[in-house]
Formats: sequence, C-alpha cells, structure tokens
Amino acid sequence: MNWYDRVVLPTLLNTLMKSPEMTRIRARQIPKAQGRVIEIGVGSGLNLPFYEPGTQVFAIDPSEELQVYAKRVAQQSGTDVVFSAQSGESIPADDNSFDTAVITWTLCTIKDALKALDEVRRVLKPHGKLVFAEHGLAPDASVVKWQNRINPVWRSLAGGCNLNRSPEQLLTQAGFSFEELQCGYIAGPKIATYTYQGVASVR
Repeated sequence: MNWYDRVVLPTLLNTLMKSPEMTRIRARQIPKAQGRVIEIGVGSGLNLPFYEPGTQVFAIDPSEELQVYAKRVAQQSGTDVVFSAQSGESIPADDNSFDTAVITWTLCTIKDALKALDEVRRVLKPHGKLVFAEHGLAPDASVVKWQNRINPVWRSLAGGCNLNRSPEQLLTQAGFSFEELQCGYIAGPKIATYTYQGVASVR
C-alpha cells in the first residue's frame, strides 16, 4: 500500500465524512442500535459518540490507519468498543452473536457487498436489526449517467468507493426487510449524495 492510500486518503476521507448533514444523520440513526452491536466499517469512529451509554460495540474495519483515529474517539466518548482489523466479507464472530448491526457509508467500498451482507445476516440474531445510512444510485437518469461515467476514476481515487451501487437493492437481495427507509439527496454533488437511510430486519 502506497503513502497516498495509507496516509493522505484516510485523512481526506475522514474530513469529508464530517459534513454537518452526515453528522445529523449519524445522530439520528446510531441511537437506534440496541443490545450487542457490530459496526461494519467503523473507519475513524465518527459514529461512536452517538451510541447510547452502555452500548457494547464490536467494530471492524480493514484500515488499521483509520482505527488509530477511532480508538481515540472511543476513549474520548467513553464508548465500550472492541476493535478488529478485518473486512466485512469475513466477520470474526459466531452465528447469532449480535442484536444490531450498523453500516454507514461503507457498502460502497466493500469489494463484495453481498458477501458482507450475508455475513451480517449470519452474525445477527433471529429478527436482528440493521441500522444503515449509505450513498448510492440516484433516481434521476441524468445523474445516473454521470455516476456510471465517473465511477471507474472515482473508485480508484476514493479508496474503492462506488457511486452507482443501490443499497436498497443490495439489502433486499441479501434477505433483509425494511422497517424504515428514507431516500433523498443531501448537500453536495448529486453524483455522491443520494442517500439511503433506515432500519432493516432479517427476514
């Protein structure tokens, strides 16, 4: 891994993910996580301050560089977190281990998102919940055209992030049912800001 991928990119992405609107979404969504929680793609730990006090979080992310930030946030916020440098496609946990899974702005970067969601279903208890917020495929043909056109370059510069995945479709294919689903653009370029947020349950 080169210096850009190890140092520059994590710092840049950490800054971008702190936008006020994304922070408001985190503040609204993360407290919905209950019981024993697994967070897929904890990144720099931006969700951690929003968990309810006493929540136990098992946080996985393949980037050890970003986890340096996340561990500081966990300590500052007093959130009880166990970290693992692991991809969501291979979760180091037993079946039926967690009450809630949390995924925010992560499915876009996982190479095999369906495999990761299958893993999430495996480790969730029966009727477990998935709290999510993701960007992805827009509803407007003109925006989709640019998402598809720019995606190869964007993906190479943005740590594997894909602009044109549909979180709604991925979750449905993986066997989740939506309890809540809200979609719409947030502030920023339309190619990267059509957002899906809500709660899904294991079917």
